Amino acid sequence: MAPTIVNPVLTGFHPDPSFLRVGDDYYIATSTFEWFPGVEIHHSRDLVHWHTLTRVLTETSQVDLRGNGSSGSIWAPALSYDNGLYYLLFTDVKSRSSVYKDLHNYLITATSLEGPWSPPVRLNGSGFDPFLFHDSDGRKWLLNMRWDFRQNHSNFSGIVMQEYDPESGRLTGLIHEIYKGTPTGVTEGPQLYKRGDYYYLLVAEGGTGVNHMVTMARSRSLTGPYETDPDYPVMTTAHDLTYAFQQAGHGSLVETQSGEWYMAHLCTRPIPGTGKLNPLGRETAIQRCVWTEDGWLRLAHGGKLPALRTEAPELPPHPFDALPERDDFDGPVLGYPYQSLRVPFDESWVSLRERPGFLRLRGRESLASLFDQSLIGRPIQHFACTVTTCLEFKPDSFMQMAGLVLYYDDKDYYYLRVTADELRGVALGVVMCQAGKYGEISSMQISVKDWERYYLKAEISGRDIMFYASPDGEAWTAMCTPLDFGTLSDEHGGKLGFTGSYAGICAQDLDQQAKAAYFDYFEYTGLDFSGGHSL
Repeated sequence: MAPTIVNPVLTGFHPDPSFLRVGDDYYIATSTFEWFPGVEIHHSRDLVHWHTLTRVLTETSQVDLRGNGSSGSIWAPALSYDNGLYYLLFTDVKSRSSVYKDLHNYLITATSLEGPWSPPVRLNGSGFDPFLFHDSDGRKWLLNMRWDFRQNHSNFSGIVMQEYDPESGRLTGLIHEIYKGTPTGVTEGPQLYKRGDYYYLLVAEGGTGVNHMVTMARSRSLTGPYETDPDYPVMTTAHDLTYAFQQAGHGSLVETQSGEWYMAHLCTRPIPGTGKLNPLGRETAIQRCVWTEDGWLRLAHGGKLPALRTEAPELPPHPFDALPERDDFDGPVLGYPYQSLRVPFDESWVSLRERPGFLRLRGRESLASLFDQSLIGRPIQHFACTVTTCLEFKPDSFMQMAGLVLYYDDKDYYYLRVTADELRGVALGVVMCQAGKYGEISSMQISVKDWERYYLKAEISGRDIMFYASPDGEAWTAMCTPLDFGTLSDEHGGKLGFTGSYAGICAQDLDQQAKAAYFDYFEYTGLDFSGGHSL
């Protein structure tokens, strides 16, 4: 039996894949937005099994995200390779909510994907989704969509290209507008390939919502004009809003060692029965592709819809060890799958050394902050899962909090936290924020002044979230009635976000920015809807 790729290959928040093969190794770089470290690079040798190899942007000397708005920061990395050197382009989006887009496009290089990486060089800011094309004559070209903020102009004004000079580290020569896109509009995400006599331009169109699609155009000349595939798009789910995958688009191609072609792309999986609520965020899937006799790309299984499963190349199986479900915080460093918001892990606020076997978080700013939060999280990757932690913490006032959080962004989260108040002393309960409106489940807050430790648990099943607390990890008390997992989705309430939901632990001290909370462990268990372990 031929090996099978089961989609999505990267579950949970892993959007905007940039697909690359170097020898026998395959890599996918994905966006990280405001989550730090930035730019994840995933590795495979068979396209079936994947693991996270590294995260690239680990220091503020590489990129400073403090103050960037939610769903801004690191967009659409582009990974390429030429003559022993890896090239990585990424956009740092400083503002995105007004007519203007303040965009910083950077290039870094390394001889190994695990670094060290060169200092970032800023190339331009005319648009996002930069891509570096290495032509067969040795010249290199930067492509990006161009953002036009003027009234009576399309914001997505086309794909532009300019030569990159590696000797000076700068763009040089004329800016060429090479493609306006189709009437669908919202043309972005350019990827350029050379095959036979043609240059092939692969773009995303329709926006990253339900109208998302992959479109191809080609030209015999690098600078165009580019002819659109007469049977565009290559792939979309826009015509079937009941399909298991939605928002399919932002494609990136590789050719295997034996000449087969595969496309990585993003997609979402709505909570079954909700239509379009997708709290797991935009995920990465892979499709097998073929070329027609007249030189156009098609999905190998036919039609426009992405396959839930597709035939893998005939390569030796190369599985990777699964991550342990439980972390007892007895290692020397915080690694994958953890990330923080906008700032790197730093001993001043997070420590594994201060108290061996515990993770110490020093409380800092609130969950609304765009600067200095003390939050450690990981993507939620299942529609049914259990998240558990154990906390030791003695707050002195309502301004000090610590606990277990399910977080989308600064305006949407659920938080089971230990705090203190004038009536109960040390107290435990759920607070939340929905579309920026803060609320408390005050009727279910309990006094825990006699508890030595606080075991905290979140259970997600479909659209329902339940929080529980326990003094011993055995007898659990429900801390809420079912809450809506769907509010932690990209498009809930009309917002246009890009990140997906996270489970994490956090601490706040809104007065002295110093109160310490100690977490004994963190456990994430993916389940199926019947309560068993997820495959």
